[in-house]
Amino acid sequence: MASLAADVARKTFRELHGVVVTAGLMQKTVKVRVGGRKWNGFLQKYFNDPKTYLVHDPQNSLREGDVVTIVPGFVTSQHKRHVVKHIIKPAGVPIEERPAIPTLDELWGDKDVKKAAKDARRAMRQKIERIENALDLADRMVRRTRREVALYEKRIIHTKEAADTTVD
Repeated sequence: MASLAADVARKTFRELHGVVVTAGLMQKTVKVRVGGRKWNGFLQKYFNDPKTYLVHDPQNSLREGDVVTIVPGFVTSQHKRHVVKHIIKPAGVPIEERPAIPTLDELWGDKDVKKAAKDARRAMRQKIERIENALDLADRMVRRTRREVALYEKRIIHTKEAADTTVD
């Protein structure tokens, strides 16, 4: 069962269309150039202002020149914040001959499974740490008790010796 935060994160507010500029240099990652325009207030005109994004391509199915739709909000690594939704126009190899692009639901499902496994590992690690801390505490208590017993025995022996010397 996915959390509310994950459901909110899944909602996409916009789709971006762009061209794959670099493919095959990084595993499961492509660079996509998305067109844009920027207003120059001094000249009172628009200029082209393309942006490039690192995009998650889980099956390495994209090639340079593909026109794709990408969706923001899928944090995969430090610089990857987008994922491929689908190919609009392939370049070179037809889509049928490439690995299939997983749907967003499949990607989120995989992410949920990995998150659940990570949470289970974390819970197990915390349980082990608690047990180790309890064992450490018990060990310290045993050592302290042994020291106290040894000191008590020394006091008894010392008092017996003192009593023996005063009687003579």
